[in-house]
Amino acid sequence: MKIEELYKLYCTSHLVDTDSRKIRNGSIYFALKGENFNGNIFAIDALKNGASYAVIDDAKYNINSKTILVENALEELQNLANFHRKQLDIPIISLTGSNGKTTTKELINAVLRQKYNTVATSGNLNNHIGVPLTILSMTPTTEIGIVEMGANHVKEIEFLCHIAKPNFGYITNFGKAHLEGFGGVKGIIKGKSELYDSLRNSGGIAFLNKDDKLQLKQAKGIKSIYFNQEKIEFKEASPFVIIQFKNIQIKSRLIGKYNYTNIAAAIAIGDYFKVSTQNIKNAIENYTPTNNRSQIIEKGSTRIILDAYNANPTSMQAALENFHQLKDSRKIVFLGDMFELGEDSKKEHQKIADLAIHYNFDKIYLIGKAFSNTKAKDAFIYDSFENFKTSFNGHLQINNATVLIKGSRGMALERVLDLF
Repeated sequence: MKIEELYKLYCTSHLVDTDSRKIRNGSIYFALKGENFNGNIFAIDALKNGASYAVIDDAKYNINSKTILVENALEELQNLANFHRKQLDIPIISLTGSNGKTTTKELINAVLRQKYNTVATSGNLNNHIGVPLTILSMTPTTEIGIVEMGANHVKEIEFLCHIAKPNFGYITNFGKAHLEGFGGVKGIIKGKSELYDSLRNSGGIAFLNKDDKLQLKQAKGIKSIYFNQEKIEFKEASPFVIIQFKNIQIKSRLIGKYNYTNIAAAIAIGDYFKVSTQNIKNAIENYTPTNNRSQIIEKGSTRIILDAYNANPTSMQAALENFHQLKDSRKIVFLGDMFELGEDSKKEHQKIADLAIHYNFDKIYLIGKAFSNTKAKDAFIYDSFENFKTSFNGHLQINNATVLIKGSRGMALERVLDLF
């Protein structure tokens, strides 16, 4: 089937699904495959559950007029998204970076939807499957699209830009995330800057933090909209970030100075798209982080900063610096391993252990195989969460303290909450 024919079928509902258990009536089901699953097996279930068609890439499941056999279902999904993007005459803002992508995307969406009908990446579905699904969730009523792009190797952002064809772009930062896949910091800068390459080639516009000299260098030759401390002033983060913009004070519900640029980017983008200052303020002040990202939780007399969605050396350092600056009297940290650091893992974990010791927190708990290989004289070290939990008999006795919990997603350190 030609892509034009498949597109006509898609346009009858503008719905695409990849999970046969969660089919929306009239959608097109794409039978994707992974290491541990084969979506072709569930094509018939998808049709029974309400899908209008099932796109498959295994001939033995091509049983009736509702199954569409293609060479590769994933590539067909990506091609359909690319074709759909070409029909959309709307601004698409793409963002990437090592830290803060999802928070920034949600802030931008919160601001822009004050004035526009927006579609934004759901959660952190920001890869070679998530980006096509985001594009295909845009309908004729969509006025602005916001597409988050994640990557763990070079050429990945380039490919996602080929699908999404962004008119606007923003890179949060170049940090030490996915060092293993990118082959080092230079690889990270090159890989993330593929968004700038796309904008440069298409005549798009970049939003740039003028205080970030490396970003300015990488975005050279691109039409840019700038923001910095002069235009969007950081006031304080104790713990919540407060910003001054056009003589209006904006009190966010995000903690840590490291969130300043995330908020400032959303403000700058909203201002460019002519969202009123009051609506920008309302959007930022009403945004509450979820999903273990910089959440503040009260447990009796203890205040917990839960930032356990993910971690890398850059975000871990920023979190510890911010925690150190808080004026609370008793501070306790629970730090979990940082993943995908490759040969830099031992060195980077030791740096974080040293930093935590340097800040002289009241108690330091380091959890995971990588942290268990560090030398940290005054820290309590455990090679697994299970051993950590067992050592406390499943219950932590912590009162009158402020606690930071941070680690990579695979560590699932939000489990510490269950021990309070």
